Amino acid sequence: MIIKTGRDISAGEITDEKTFRERRKILKLVLASAVAQSAAVSAVANATDASPPPAGSAVPRQPDLVATPKGLVETYNNYYEFSFDKGEVAKLAQSLSTQPWSVEIAGEVERPGVFGLEDLLRAQDLREYVYRFRCVEAWSMVVPWIGFPLAALIKAAKPLSSAKFVKFTALFAPDVMPNQRKGAMLQWPYVEGLRIDEAVHPLTILATGMYGEALPKQNGAPLRLVVPWKYGFKSIKGITKIELVSDMPLTSWRQYAPQEYGFYANVNPAVPHPRWSQSSERSLGSGFFTPRRATQPFNGYGDQVASLYSDMNLRLFF
Repeated sequence: MIIKTGRDISAGEITDEKTFRERRKILKLVLASAVAQSAAVSAVANATDASPPPAGSAVPRQPDLVATPKGLVETYNNYYEFSFDKGEVAKLAQSLSTQPWSVEIAGEVERPGVFGLEDLLRAQDLREYVYRFRCVEAWSMVVPWIGFPLAALIKAAKPLSSAKFVKFTALFAPDVMPNQRKGAMLQWPYVEGLRIDEAVHPLTILATGMYGEALPKQNGAPLRLVVPWKYGFKSIKGITKIELVSDMPLTSWRQYAPQEYGFYANVNPAVPHPRWSQSSERSLGSGFFTPRRATQPFNGYGDQVASLYSDMNLRLFF
């Protein structure tokens, strides 16, 4: 089952991707790459084939939604651990080793532990999620991610009633990440967070691939968060720890510039960044004379997520 979400994406913003609709083939390719050379590969692939996606998804399907050209998504990257230059990241990230990879589940849960990525994937039903992605810098793209609901992982960990937030921590590897080595800009490792109801929302996924292939290193391999109604910096890359906590975690950008980057970071055209407007966005790959796209509240996913914030002042809690 291919899940397609997003709204009002014109044909001019998008480019056809032949492998996009071949779900079974895509999943096999991703599994074979993401947990490459592992005995888990065949087990996961077989499980995927044998387990059709559940019916009645809460995510609306939009058959005309097509991805941004893959080459652009792979070469225009914000990954500050490597570089502040979007064009340099893809090259620098190749020095990162993503196998083996483990993720620690910790905090307010009954089942904490450190798990190999292949073990985590074996228990999940990988699916394709086509989401619009909106950067806080006012550009956007559409990406066909391969992943699974974060809610499934949280459920398996059996959260305690004291768990109110989820804290994510990225890889700390100063030997291969130049800006970590130099201590540049942020406090490392990179930290992000979600409220628990945001974390278990059906739209929130952990991604292991995109465009029918394993996730490229520069795009956050081997495991990253994707929260499509929030600005892109919330979708932390290279996750090594997921911790359920009782208090709101101090996230990296909020620590660095709290007046500019709030904890919630919901896409909101009515709340400008202190240094630029958020009312419109440049679609990645669009021409110089292509009109900017009007940004939609919650990045177009308001029908699914606005109720999470119905009692909140979104200008105050930006």
